[in-house]
Amino acid sequence: MEENKVREIYAYRQSIWLDFIDRAIMRTGKLQRMIEEDGLRGVTSNPAIFEKAIASSADYDEDITARADSGLSDEELFYELAIGDIQKAADLFDVVYNDKIVGADGFVSLEVSPELALQTDDTISQALDLWKRVDRKNVMIKIPGTKPCLPAIQKAIAAGLNINVTLLFGLERYEAVTNAYICGLEDRLSQGEPVSGIASVASFFLSRIDILVDPMLEEKGLKDLKGETAISLAKAAYIIYKRMFSGERWQRLAEQGAKPQRLLWASTGVKDPAIKDTKYIEALIGPDTVDTAPLDTINAFRDHGIVNATLESGLETAGITLRQVKNAGIDLEAVSRQLEAEGIEKFKEPYQKMLQAIAAKRKKK
Repeated sequence: MEENKVREIYAYRQSIWLDFIDRAIMRTGKLQRMIEEDGLRGVTSNPAIFEKAIASSADYDEDITARADSGLSDEELFYELAIGDIQKAADLFDVVYNDKIVGADGFVSLEVSPELALQTDDTISQALDLWKRVDRKNVMIKIPGTKPCLPAIQKAIAAGLNINVTLLFGLERYEAVTNAYICGLEDRLSQGEPVSGIASVASFFLSRIDILVDPMLEEKGLKDLKGETAISLAKAAYIIYKRMFSGERWQRLAEQGAKPQRLLWASTGVKDPAIKDTKYIEALIGPDTVDTAPLDTINAFRDHGIVNATLESGLETAGITLRQVKNAGIDLEAVSRQLEAEGIEKFKEPYQKMLQAIAAKRKKK
């Protein structure tokens, strides 16, 4: 097989997942080819991805029409459609899930409703329901890393679910998420249940940070730091990761077969045309991490990406960058709170549009 730059990343112990799913990519065999040729090792989805798939194509019309009078709400109908897609994708990735170390990769993510992002009990209830209905070992249920959902993450892990924690923008919240994961594993062990089969990732969002911070830096005469804040935060998060998943507390869990909650780099599509379109992937290649990228970004990296071990280099420089940003009067924890609130709304909007599209398609039966 000829050289493939996306596939090469796996040699550096990083897994590339696709941040996209629709029926066409599975029906045409494109997803299967990416597994075989690019070494693609997972898929993530979100409300915006499903909104585009359902509202912008006719692929779902027949199924929606067939269930138009089913008595299901529009939301219930959506999850019935989504679960079918997730099951098909999970089956495609079964070979990856069972490759070499079983359960190291091959996961497909399905998100709880963004309307529940600040509701603890309803989040855990829906997470448990989706996990049971998808009924695949290689599914991950996505739960936002909001403060109210930290207990839901802990309970879901204790119940044996694979969890993708999403919408992380700050170091303080990231560390709280790692603690919720570890607490969930400890709770599970205390119940006499095994922890060896559980997998989790913590999705740290990148491009949205720079979109918000870069204009602030420019105003303060720090143009040379543009496009560097998110990468510096990611490297600082990796330092936290290595600290949290070492030492006596973690070792006790590791001896029972527990796996670290990997950092996942999300929002890796570059939105500033002045920045190289593969920048976020290139800057954070390193061991025991995941990078989920949209199709265009993966295509770009295959074409002209540069593969090097970059995650663990420049850690000191990343720390200096973050201190410069702080000394300029930019509060990155405040930035993370703003981005979390905006992120919730950015997922709610396409979610509601998708439900409206389903309602409109039902009426056309």
